[in-house]
Amino acid sequence: MKRALTLLLGLLIATTAVAERKQSYGDYDIHYIAFNSGFLQPDVAAAAGLIRSKRMGVVNIAVLKGAEPVDALVSGTVKNLLGQDQPLSFKRHKEGDATYYLAQFPFDSREVLRFDLNVQPMGGEPVSLTFNQEFFPDE
Repeated sequence: MKRALTLLLGLLIATTAVAERKQSYGDYDIHYIAFNSGFLQPDVAAAAGLIRSKRMGVVNIAVLKGAEPVDALVSGTVKNLLGQDQPLSFKRHKEGDATYYLAQFPFDSREVLRFDLNVQPMGGEPVSLTFNQEFFPDE
């Protein structure tokens, strides 16, 4: 399990300016975080198949039942304040016992983005999750 947490911890440590968030729904905890991919160390980004860029963000979702990771179907969109939205394409990433769902998206300037996500844990009911996150391009 220690090795399995390496990627998530790497992502969380790399994003000290952004706090991890969690929502509980029945027996399930949905952990989510969104951040600028430029914060990632090159080896962490490569291991997860992510592109490091000043103008690319990452959203990371993990679903747990108790302390155990659960497979899920994850989809959603990201929208700027002008109402322009784009679909998020989540990829399942498994490392050891841990499972993460990662999606990348571009952003143009300092802006607040709204994430509208649908998460359905295997064996559970679908959950709608919405949150806002401010992004700053590294310049």
